[in-house]
Amino acid sequence: MPDFKPCIVVPVYNHEHAIAAVLDGLLRHGTPCILVDDGSSAACAAVLDALALRHAGSVTLVRLPQNQGKGRAVLGGFRRAAELGYSHVLQIDADGQHNTADVPAFLAQAAAHPDAVIAGHPVYDESVPKARLYGRYATHIWVWINTLSFDIKDSMCGFRVYPVAPVNALAARRPIGARMNFDTDILVRLFWDGLQVINLPTRVSYPSDGVSHFRVWRDNVLISWMHTKLFFGMLPRIPRLLARKWQVR
Repeated sequence: MPDFKPCIVVPVYNHEHAIAAVLDGLLRHGTPCILVDDGSSAACAAVLDALALRHAGSVTLVRLPQNQGKGRAVLGGFRRAAELGYSHVLQIDADGQHNTADVPAFLAQAAAHPDAVIAGHPVYDESVPKARLYGRYATHIWVWINTLSFDIKDSMCGFRVYPVAPVNALAARRPIGARMNFDTDILVRLFWDGLQVINLPTRVSYPSDGVSHFRVWRDNVLISWMHTKLFFGMLPRIPRLLARKWQVR
């Protein structure tokens, strides 16, 4: 295994009111950051330009010419991370909902288990919308079905650490969910590829700038279609998934 060399990737789309505080919270841990501007407005782009200039040497700015969705923005960050020689990416959202004080704990787990995905398991405060909280359980159940395991406690949390090489190899091999279906899609497929998933509790609040890019109809349709594709993708993998369960025992 090459030296553990992590960076942080933050996909940004019109979070100009939250991103400076998020970045400050991240940079205090001494890990370089890659901000991916996913076709943001001029106001947000200007904020990102100023942050990249202010933190030159610690922050790399990647700019997508138009909005492509969270998944493609994150994968754009992974490609730049590979170009810069990083071994691992800590992915975190730009809206301030995640606890940046937990970054050292996530990176410590990744250093101890460099071939695993360290996946955030949300511990919510009272700010979480109840419909969003309970609605997540439909995805939890489908993920348990599509992996034939309970190894993934929460596939929707946008705070996790990945080894770079397996993610880029998977993305080169097949398309991954481009929008709010990304986090679940990639985690299930990496699990299918044999990566261990280590769940790490982390406090989550909703969000500091009041901006959510979840679109109820569009994203629920994308998520439902993703689960359908994953289910039919799981069927031929049943023998291998069951063998993996018995090997763990």
